[in-house]
Amino acid sequence: MRVISGKARGLKLNTPKNEDVRPTTDRVKESLFNMINSYIMESEVLDLFAGTGSLGIECLSRGAKSCTFVDISKESIDIVKSNIKKARVESESIIFKP
Repeated sequence: MRVISGKARGLKLNTPKNEDVRPTTDRVKESLFNMINSYIMESEVLDLFAGTGSLGIECLSRGAKSCTFVDISKESIDIVKSNIKKARVESESIIFKP
C-alpha cells in the first residue's frame, strides 16, 4: 500500500500482519480521491475506522489542514502512528482510541 498523490506520493505504508484489517486498494483510493479532490485543500479530515491510516494520510499528502484518526484496535493505532511518522505528518495528526 502506498500514498498515490501529493507531497508523500509513492511512500509505502506499513500494513498489519493479520487479516483483520483490509487496506483500501490504490484503485479504490484513486476513484475516491477523483471525486473529493476539490474539497481536500485546507480541510479538517476525520478518518474513522482508520486501520492503517492510509485515507487520512492521503488527504494530508494532498493538502488537508489536519486529520483525526480513530480506531478501536490497539494494533491499528500502532500502525497509524508508524505511518504518520513515516509520512512526516505528525504535526497535522490527532489519534483517538475510544
